[in-house]
Amino acid sequence: MAAVVEVEHLRKTYRGVVAVDDLSLAVEEAEIFGLLGPNGAGKTTTVECVEGLRRPDRGTIRVLGLDPARQTGELRPRIGCQLQEAALPARIRVWEALDLFASLAPRRIDWRPVLEQWGLQGRRGASFSRLSGGEQQRLFIALALINQPEVVFLDELTQGLDPAARRVAWDLVRSVRDRGATVVLVTHFMEEAQQLCDRVAVVHQGRVAALGAPQELINRHGGGVRVVFSAPVDADLGWLERVAHVRRVARHGPRVEVAGDGPVLVHVGAALVAHALEPADLRLEQPTLEDVFLHLTQPPAPERS
Repeated sequence: MAAVVEVEHLRKTYRGVVAVDDLSLAVEEAEIFGLLGPNGAGKTTTVECVEGLRRPDRGTIRVLGLDPARQTGELRPRIGCQLQEAALPARIRVWEALDLFASLAPRRIDWRPVLEQWGLQGRRGASFSRLSGGEQQRLFIALALINQPEVVFLDELTQGLDPAARRVAWDLVRSVRDRGATVVLVTHFMEEAQQLCDRVAVVHQGRVAALGAPQELINRHGGGVRVVFSAPVDADLGWLERVAHVRRVARHGPRVEVAGDGPVLVHVGAALVAHALEPADLRLEQPTLEDVFLHLTQPPAPERS
């Protein structure tokens, strides 16, 4: 599948501080691609360079075959951008903002269905300053999609949205992808990335630390499954480390975590029964994208002496 966004050896500094350091990635056509990373990792700077809002110090960028730094006029009508920080004139009304942005699209767009899609029908005549934070966020997303872009960049898509509105936003983003557009999503919500993204790049200290499908990264970096249960604090569980498929046993007060692989739950359960222990809360916990994120971006905990 063709790449619609190509970034090679991108570097960007601010007054000697390195924000992005030799970052390379490619986003394929009609996929939802996630950029994950801690604050200051370089995610937003990368996206702003790709959008043509900042000039990189070094490296090459192509979006839809165009250089965003030199061919901004050709690229801008074909992409949509929802920035992490944005504002509109305080007195502009919701319908006026949508009508204005629609008029700038290469072809005339009927903005009225967007009101209902993003839950803004009841706020049609409200001024921007009268909108709640979540309503302003929904308006910015609607404006980013109003020109039916080929590539859309969404920076913190659901920040400020309640859980119900977040689910609606996810469905609408999927529909954007399903009609053939490409979505680049910058997010801090690991569940959002795991639910939405076809592939993700974990960015750490200005570089790509890992790239792949969410489940692929979970399998590679998630640390395996965990069997979790409660046991008396003074119970001797040293024998658990000798059970088949068990890698590691950790205790946090009454909570016991057994890391392992394969059918570890069956073996641990059988061993507990054999030792006259039948915890009512015995369960299997699968690793998540958050486990991958923490593994790749957090320093290891110091060993206790």
